[in-house]
Amino acid sequence: MENKNVIFNDVANEWLLFKKTKIKESTYLNYKYLIANKFSKTIGEKTLEELLNYDFNYFIEQLMEKLSTKTVKDTVVILKCILKFAEIKYDINFKLSLVSSPTIYKKEITIFNEREKRRIERKCVKLNDIKELGVVVSMYAGLRIGEVCALKWEDIDFENRIINVTHTLQRVYVSRRNTKVIYTTPKTQKSLRKIPINNNLYVILKVFSKNYDKGDFILSGDKNKWIEPIAYRYTYKKILKSAKVTYKKYHTLRHTFATRCINVGMDVKSLSEILGHSNVTITLNTYVHSSFATKNKFINRL
Repeated sequence: MENKNVIFNDVANEWLLFKKTKIKESTYLNYKYLIANKFSKTIGEKTLEELLNYDFNYFIEQLMEKLSTKTVKDTVVILKCILKFAEIKYDINFKLSLVSSPTIYKKEITIFNEREKRRIERKCVKLNDIKELGVVVSMYAGLRIGEVCALKWEDIDFENRIINVTHTLQRVYVSRRNTKVIYTTPKTQKSLRKIPINNNLYVILKVFSKNYDKGDFILSGDKNKWIEPIAYRYTYKKILKSAKVTYKKYHTLRHTFATRCINVGMDVKSLSEILGHSNVTITLNTYVHSSFATKNKFINRL
């Protein structure tokens, strides 16, 4: 059949065009980069007929030797989407149910303890530098690093004590060697959210806000200049070192915030909305777990 002579790269480009109007620019560029770097050199020139007998599971095993489980899982999702598109358009059956996807095992989340949290906060306040504000915001409001980098003073509603999360900042690949920073709305509707401002955070933000205009980015103090996540991670690392706190990933601030919310009794639905999770299950699976001491307490009541 003539359709079977179409090569994978052409189908992948057709799929990208099909998706382009339905997804955000950052997602589109990420898909494009993934296709160019994970598929083009290996299966890109193979025809659909050749792919009918291709061992995709062996291909996935090879990826597992070089990449993290999450990266491979994300890659397999895109691969299956492209092949499913080919099945519908070219009337072909790849038996996708036989293509395996790696399992991501849940890891115990890492958080800062109370002593570490106090050290970090004291160091940020003592430095009295606007760049350090992002760390405090993530600690008290659970924002992702891209959301903190995109935050402007106009997003802070002091009257109602609310942080409006409306944008995110990220660097994406335009081609294999070129990247660009994108300031855009979050990937999902759930990520657009309002977060109550903690009393401690309110005081800190109020003091700093007097020196800046509403349109200024909070981390740079300039409406025409932002600080992107990769640069802000470097600032964060310096803060931890200065505070004599062992390095943990920036996302640990978000984990610490969420864990503290659970510990003080916040219900899961409210926490899920504050974190911008797409569903409550993500919040439950990540943060809601009882300690052994709690289990032991109830067992001893039997």
